[in-house]
Amino acid sequence: MDHKGAFRIMSLRSAVTVFLPGLLVVTAGCSEEQSTPTDSPAAPVSASPPPGDVEPVTGSADELSFETPSNRVVLGTPELTAGIPGDGSLNTERIQTWLENDANHATLDVVLPMGLAAGAKAIVIPDDNPLTRAKIELGRQLYFDRRLSADSTVSCADCHHPDEGFARHTQFGVGIDNQTGNRNSPVSYNRILSAAQFWDGRAGSLEDQAVGPIANPIEMGNTHPVAVETVTGIEGYRIQFERIFEDGVTIENIGRAIASFERAIVTGPSPFDYHESFQRFARLEEEDLAEIQEEEPRLYREYQTLLAATKEHPMSDSAVRGRELFFSKKVNCSACHVGANLADEKYHNLGVGMNVAEPDAGRHDVTKDQKDRGAFKTPTIRNVTLSAPYMHDGSMKTLEEVVEHYNKGGTPNEHLSDKIVKLNLNDQQKADLVEFMKACESEFPPIETSRLPE
Repeated sequence: MDHKGAFRIMSLRSAVTVFLPGLLVVTAGCSEEQSTPTDSPAAPVSASPPPGDVEPVTGSADELSFETPSNRVVLGTPELTAGIPGDGSLNTERIQTWLENDANHATLDVVLPMGLAAGAKAIVIPDDNPLTRAKIELGRQLYFDRRLSADSTVSCADCHHPDEGFARHTQFGVGIDNQTGNRNSPVSYNRILSAAQFWDGRAGSLEDQAVGPIANPIEMGNTHPVAVETVTGIEGYRIQFERIFEDGVTIENIGRAIASFERAIVTGPSPFDYHESFQRFARLEEEDLAEIQEEEPRLYREYQTLLAATKEHPMSDSAVRGRELFFSKKVNCSACHVGANLADEKYHNLGVGMNVAEPDAGRHDVTKDQKDRGAFKTPTIRNVTLSAPYMHDGSMKTLEEVVEHYNKGGTPNEHLSDKIVKLNLNDQQKADLVEFMKACESEFPPIETSRLPE
């Protein structure tokens, strides 16, 4: 073995491997600084330059080396979003039995799935709203319950439905009496990595966002006092609120419950994540692997697991080329689509909708700062394939249109972000970028949508 091979193996050995249910977590000395990738395909970069210290990969439960606390859960698994166990109607007796289990009220120690886990330090869970199974389940029920609206026709899910990428395939959200606004429904997943909400960030927390649409006249068209009265009048809800919250049913607690459910909705590992996690093994020679197999059997099992995963969830050659473009200095998509969730949580003017007489002011309406005029929050690339149409105004029906918008340098206006420049990509490069975004698609956790309190 040459000295380069020995160095590569030493680098792999420097990682500390621990086991969690359903995960193999490799803890390496990752810097919180984001490295700038080169244009060379020979220099792989992190899929989501990690602000945290862990990079998880798939493993199996039979590899566990210790007992895992019952309150530690991996987000994206069915147990948090599949509803109260059992079939049939969600009557008071079933709910009461659920509430009597103290384990459902224990504060959860949540772990993000592979890919997202690199952003563990960015998790946002307010101190006054810790996650519990009971609270997440209550939020699930409220999220799908149209009784929160003035005429029982609109729920949170009617604008953010799991069947449509937790958004809607309409240009604008459709509310009570078929009214529409002027903005596309943003996605409601991976919100655990986000503080401010809405396209313009006007809600400072997920809790604030959750109750906003209830009283919006063109969304759910209700008032907060009436919504509280409605929920209080449903016994199945009332007993849950009284057990979960000291002050029972309030609009703030309705927001806390819905926000808790939304924090449990996360994207799973994508072909992109498997590809990136395998890169630390990709350059090893056969003799390197033979030595690892003999001297580091656990590390070798990790290699085998990742190799199998990359074959089961492959990135196409086009997607790999698109990945290089995405993170390159030339195209620089990662100037905004960065971090574990591939979104910087900031606001940018892309020129979208700025060529009309009275353009949407976006973030400016919140900050009153001229530099924020026409600026909107960066959406995640994860599962973006599932939530067309695109942009804050839903004006682009396909990812091809989105790429072409960036390729031409956006729409000129005096507040255009300095990150938007003409790219001069050829047709193949544009197609490769789209294929890369497709490689960021993954599964959502299974979610019960219909069982609500009687």
